[in-house]
Amino acid sequence: MDTHTPVITVAPERVAELDRLGDQIAELSAHLEAAGARLLDLIRDFDARRGWNIGFRSCADWLSWRVGLAPGAARERVRVARALGALPLLAQALARGLPTLCQVVFSPAPGTTTRRRFES
Repeated sequence: MDTHTPVITVAPERVAELDRLGDQIAELSAHLEAAGARLLDLIRDFDARRGWNIGFRSCADWLSWRVGLAPGAARERVRVARALGALPLLAQALARGLPTLCQVVFSPAPGTTTRRRFES
């Protein structure tokens, strides 16, 4: 079986251009994550003030109606927003764009190395 890997040569100016493009993608991604963290702060505050109590059964129901999230996604946002209220260092890390919300939602259980990295 042939395991030959082709060698691809790229001009240095193209490499520099792609590096800049990659940097822009990473920067914008961090901004989006920070905006997502701010959104979770607002959801937590709205929920705590019971702003949804104008005919809706829950904050998730209101969120689903108001911004068009699927009900399961709305419940997940409210759940994460509430949890971050008790994890201020993690919330601050999210606001800086690291880690991503996806990494937080799928992180190991409390008390593990990953959580301690952001909470210590």
